[in-house]
Amino acid sequence: MLTVGQKFPDFNLEAVVSREKGKEFTHVTSEEARKAGKWTVLFFWPKDFTFVCPTEIKGFNDRLPDFRDNDAMLYGASTDTAFVHLAWRNNHEDLKELKFPMLSDHAKNLSTQLGILTGEDQVALRATYIVDPAGTIRWVSVNDLSVGRNIDEVVRTLQALQTDELCPCNWKEGEEVIHA
Repeated sequence: MLTVGQKFPDFNLEAVVSREKGKEFTHVTSEEARKAGKWTVLFFWPKDFTFVCPTEIKGFNDRLPDFRDNDAMLYGASTDTAFVHLAWRNNHEDLKELKFPMLSDHAKNLSTQLGILTGEDQVALRATYIVDPAGTIRWVSVNDLSVGRNIDEVVRTLQALQTDELCPCNWKEGEEVIHA
């Protein structure tokens, strides 16, 4: 599995960005965040039309302003097709108003490069990556398929990384950093 300090793989993936007829799909690349000088937060979920996944996706969507306020582009992904993503968005109340792209890694190229596929079905683990503007992985967290992640911790870690300082245990934005 790729980890902290390694380059995040380049990607060009189809994504669902809208429910509006004719505007549902686009392609998203890893280069977009780098060109904009922004951080990337990309999280994978195992499968569409499941139970824990929409709670996480809604949770990330609810916190989207925090990611934007911290110069980060937010993406969610699974190995389902973009058409399955769209069907799920259209049929799940919590997903209808998403404000970030749902990436389709249907060919499993990105998830294979990251080393996050598991089980006989080769679904993605609940992996979350924070990538700096240069494309280097600065944080990765992986949960078992049955356990949702803590989005507050993702935001806190992004903020801590952006201080470029030593941050103590349980540090939160606005608190003192360690001056060695």
